[in-house]
Amino acid sequence: MASHWAVKMLLAPALAAASLSSAAADGLDALREFTRDVKSGRATFTQTVTSPDGVRKKSASGSFEFMRPDRFRFSYTKPFEQQIVADGQKVWVYDADLNQVTVRPLAQALGATPAALLAGSALEREFELKPMPARDGLDWVQATPKAAEGSVKTLAIGFRGKTLAALEITDAFGQRSLLQFNDVQANARLADDLFRFVPPKGAEVLAQ
Repeated sequence: MASHWAVKMLLAPALAAASLSSAAADGLDALREFTRDVKSGRATFTQTVTSPDGVRKKSASGSFEFMRPDRFRFSYTKPFEQQIVADGQKVWVYDADLNQVTVRPLAQALGATPAALLAGSALEREFELKPMPARDGLDWVQATPKAAEGSVKTLAIGFRGKTLAALEITDAFGQRSLLQFNDVQANARLADDLFRFVPPKGAEVLAQ
């Protein structure tokens, strides 16, 4: 199904030296402060996935909420309805068109994934962090998973000042996914029920 690329990507030009150093410090500081100080949050997002040859593109949009440690919800509304929910113990993936739910233990599903970078609590244990040049008005940090066996090759997280703005994912095949966040609310008050998932009546539940 066409919507599966979204789940796979989630649970999978140089500047002058002085400018790079300043931007890098800003980006690294912003990422560490985001991980340390932002305990919850919500945002809307658009996601664009580009094929390795740069020709084919797919787009999606939805909303994102998280609460540390290890609870999050991605709700895709376009082009297909899909939910990815982590309740702190398990990760649930629900495809509305198929009326099908896939559930996996959190430790098995999260690891060094984009979702872990945004909502996890073990940033520098899971990722090698490296400064990147500023671009598109954002300060960027590259996060490379320390576990080499995963499907994600590199991640880059972009901040506008101290505000989360973008996440770029490149997989082992060269496919690139860019999530751009809007209406970001840091330390938003979120109900615990938001991170509980109950399979809809009649849905097929597949445990992995």
